[in-house]
Amino acid sequence: MGSIIVISGPVGAGKSTVAKALIRSAAPPAALIEGDDFWGFLAKPKPGRPANFQTIMRAMFRASAAIAADGYEAILDFSIPPYFLERAAARVAETPVHFVVLRPSVEVCAERAANRGEGTIADYGPYRDLYDLFDVPERHIVRNDETAASDVAAGIREGLASGRFKLG
Repeated sequence: MGSIIVISGPVGAGKSTVAKALIRSAAPPAALIEGDDFWGFLAKPKPGRPANFQTIMRAMFRASAAIAADGYEAILDFSIPPYFLERAAARVAETPVHFVVLRPSVEVCAERAANRGEGTIADYGPYRDLYDLFDVPERHIVRNDETAASDVAAGIREGLASGRFKLG
C-alpha cells in the first residue's frame, strides 16, 4: 500500500514548485498528480465554478487513491481546502493520507501569482478568501516565504517520516 501526500495551499504558495522538488526526492514507485490538469477533462462543464471545483477535486483525489493502492507514493498538487480533504480521506481509510499546507504570507503569494509565467494574477484580492481557508493546525503548515523549494521538500520528507502531516 502506498500513500497520498497532498501539497496544498493558496494560489501562489509554491505548490507546483515544491511538489516537483518532492518527486525528485521520492523513492520509486512515485507519481505526481497535478490537479490543474484535471480542468481539461471537463469538455462541457456545468455552469458555475463551485460545482466543477468539487468534481475536479473528487476526481483527482480518487485518481491519487487508485495510484496509491498500487503501492505508489502519490503526490497530489492542488489547492484542496481542508474541509474537503478530511471527508475524502475518510473514504479511503486504508490509505495513509498526508496533508501539507504551504502557507507563505499573503504578500508573498500575491507577488508570486503576479510574476509567474503562466496564469498570471495581477489582482490577488479575489483569492484572499481562498488564502484564509488554509488556516489549519500548525502541524500541517510549512511557511515557505523565502525557503528554496529543495529545502522545503527536504523538510517535508522529515515531517513525513515523523508522521507530522498524517491525517487521522
